[in-house]
Amino acid sequence: MGKSAKLDEGVRAEENIQFEAAMQKLSDIVGKLEGAEGSLDEMIRLYEEGMTLVKTCERQLDAYEATITKLSDAAEAKTDAE
Repeated sequence: MGKSAKLDEGVRAEENIQFEAAMQKLSDIVGKLEGAEGSLDEMIRLYEEGMTLVKTCERQLDAYEATITKLSDAAEAKTDAE
């Protein structure tokens, strides 16, 4: 399996992770990067994984915000109708 296929597979796996788990994993990655543990190749891999997690969390937060806005608008419309 090529590097690109592995990266794509990793991205799909990260997209299915729960927000809280993603944040915990991201925190762990930041700790490792700050501690400069491991080789440069490992640091790059961790950075790439971290950026994937950041994008995943941002998408999830956007979806949560849209859901909350939709629910708030529906509740407001219901209140106005009464």
